[in-house]
Amino acid sequence: MDRINSIVGWLNDSLSWVLIVLVILAGIGFTITTRGVQFRKFATMLRVALGSRSGAGDGISSFQAFCISLASRVGTGNIAGVAIALALGGPGAIFWMWVMASLGMATAFVEATLAQLYKVPHTDRSFRGGPAYYMQRGLRSRPLGVLFAVLLVFTFGFVFQMVQANTIAAVFDKSFGIPPHITAILVAVGVGIVVLGGVKQVAKVTEWMAPLMALIYVLLATVIIVMNLGEVPHAIASIVKGAFGLDQTLAGVGGGLLATILNGVKRGMYSNEAGMGSAPNAAAAATTSHPAHQGLIQSLGVFVDTMMVCTATAVVILLSDASIYTPGVTTKAMAGATLTQDAMSHSLGSWVGPVFTVLVFVFAFSTLLGNETYAEINMDFLRGGKVGELAIRLMTIGSAALGAILALDLVWSLADVAMALMAITNLVSLIFLGKYAVAALRDLDSQPDPVVAQFNLDNNQFMPDGIPGEVWHTRPGHEAGKWFPPEGADALTVAD
Repeated sequence: MDRINSIVGWLNDSLSWVLIVLVILAGIGFTITTRGVQFRKFATMLRVALGSRSGAGDGISSFQAFCISLASRVGTGNIAGVAIALALGGPGAIFWMWVMASLGMATAFVEATLAQLYKVPHTDRSFRGGPAYYMQRGLRSRPLGVLFAVLLVFTFGFVFQMVQANTIAAVFDKSFGIPPHITAILVAVGVGIVVLGGVKQVAKVTEWMAPLMALIYVLLATVIIVMNLGEVPHAIASIVKGAFGLDQTLAGVGGGLLATILNGVKRGMYSNEAGMGSAPNAAAAATTSHPAHQGLIQSLGVFVDTMMVCTATAVVILLSDASIYTPGVTTKAMAGATLTQDAMSHSLGSWVGPVFTVLVFVFAFSTLLGNETYAEINMDFLRGGKVGELAIRLMTIGSAALGAILALDLVWSLADVAMALMAITNLVSLIFLGKYAVAALRDLDSQPDPVVAQFNLDNNQFMPDGIPGEVWHTRPGHEAGKWFPPEGADALTVAD
């Protein structure tokens, strides 16, 4: 077992560096080619998100797709992950999380727009798409798409479900004394009720659960910030100083400035998932009038995840007492969700403990649902059919129950390796296909009101050749972006 752990650890470290370089280069490149879409279109992101809750017909709205991806993005990593980044990288790690999010918003726009361009209709009157689909249909490589789909099903359909369930069991045991095996049963039943209803049922639940959990958590953090308003400038200053090694006492434990940058980049990357290839699976499911709309909405998701939720966690910890968090003294073993809970209790009182536990549960439970959707979409790509969809749903229920009672150190390492391979595969594909997303953005920019913009591949002056466009062509009785094959036809076969 030690040998296996050593090999997996070496793979994880090696792939992490490759992934970090690719994510940074992609973020910079797409920021340039889109002319800073994440900055100049931020107001449009908000308008599109708020105005997209209807109009999907029988399908999934852009807002619902946004909430599915937000449910997967915003999870226990925003609470425990940020605490670990502060322990290992010092306050400056948060600055590098901000940098990663700022660049990652452009990458998220590109991958989500591509997911829309290459999406295919599904028999349940929604859509399927994502990296596996644009690898096969854009790069003409079915094997590459299959590799990505297998990696995603393993990572999101099995391993990450166990991690989230394990987190729920841990906080329930600590706060309420509920044994893990009881939590396993409760989580399995709760997840089963939702996921057996399919993607649309997941969308209905996450539509209110994901925004609500983020809002409540940020509100609690805001109360703490207001109560300690005089100390906020000092907290922000510690983040900036630590980011550039201006105050060595704030630098990363053991590794100095390098540890600060590395932990900030890694935690930011794994928190907001920009470039990972997971969120595009939800983005493709939406019924929208323009593919760039979903790109803007998913870019906004990166902002909400990192700039709002992760920053809220960091500031709460930095405003706490020195006995709770001290740079260079607080270790990884002392960090995690309990560090955030202690920091909140210090400012608001012990009553916040049960509330915090409920929040962690909602974070983890909604992530379980979002992960299941991603796995199901990729099982469709693998031609699993109804049997494959049922297998994913049962696997989610089973892994949730199993994860609640297992120790997951090795599983986490395996998941990191699988996710790194998945992300590297996706990022390489984005480099070759990014021009199509940029062209779709130019089409959006050319229209008077981007919020109500319509997209059509017929004689489109901005789009290069090569887009399989059965969905995005106008057809008799169907608007572009809303076409489905005749009743009884195999949607995926028709699309191919």
